[in-house]
Amino acid sequence: MKVAVIGAGNVGAAVARKTAESDLAEVVMLDIVEGVPQGKALDLAQSGAVLDFGVHITGTNDYADIRDAAVVVVTAGFPRKPGMSRDDLVEANQKVVSSVARQIKEYAADSIIVLVTNPLDVMAYVAMKETGFPRERVLGMAGVLDSARFRCFIAAELGVRPTDVSAMVLGGHGDSMVPLLSHTTVGGVPVSDLIPEGRLSEIVARTRTGGAEIVKLLGTGSAYYAPGASAFLMVETILKDVKRVLPASVWTQGEYGIRDTFVGLPVVIGRKGLERVIEMSLTDQEKSDLVRSADAVRKVIQKLR
Repeated sequence: MKVAVIGAGNVGAAVARKTAESDLAEVVMLDIVEGVPQGKALDLAQSGAVLDFGVHITGTNDYADIRDAAVVVVTAGFPRKPGMSRDDLVEANQKVVSSVARQIKEYAADSIIVLVTNPLDVMAYVAMKETGFPRERVLGMAGVLDSARFRCFIAAELGVRPTDVSAMVLGGHGDSMVPLLSHTTVGGVPVSDLIPEGRLSEIVARTRTGGAEIVKLLGTGSAYYAPGASAFLMVETILKDVKRVLPASVWTQGEYGIRDTFVGLPVVIGRKGLERVIEMSLTDQEKSDLVRSADAVRKVIQKLR
């Protein structure tokens, strides 16, 4: 199998590295900048002699090399700068993703797209419309990352291992995202039994601005370790047909009372991409917040239309 990563910046390189180190599939790194994907691919391949992996890794500027990829991860686009929201990138990254999507349609027409470029939910829409792919084969990587940040902050607050925190963040990948406190547990114990309400509200707020916090600290560039790991988890879930339940941005068809927009929902992911949406019981506040978040994404998509 082949995994193509479009965009050989920090996020794309992180996805390629995790995929190669897992010995999961052949990796193709593509970027418009000559030499960058080739150099990173060569460097990554040489690390296989140390870390004991041997998958074939290609760096290229030619879309023909992604031919027949099973999964295409799209990270290409302009990153945020301090003070920018994800939506500030709409116009510039729409052009990038539209161009990439046309090439995917030509050379990897049977692939599943994992979209990472911001603003993520809107760019997933752009990719779906340009390729004409069914909704099952266009997934936005947002909820996995947002949930990871939420779990990390809770774990740090309690001094426990992050993997012992079970949590899910739904909604759009932005300030309107919806961490589900009603479904958040630590070792099976409801988080509300462990952390006071006021402090939980602060953690939720930090989760919603988790990406901006990193952008501000870096000064130039944005997060890439956690986004890369999150995209890889989706790639692995697809190729291994794991049937994981993950929060991912998908095109809605009435689920949770939401229609005709991309928004993060709990879904089963397998070899065919989106296999089904899981209907979870939400509090009235969570339902309202989720609809509001979806409406915010829909407004941006309607402007593009």
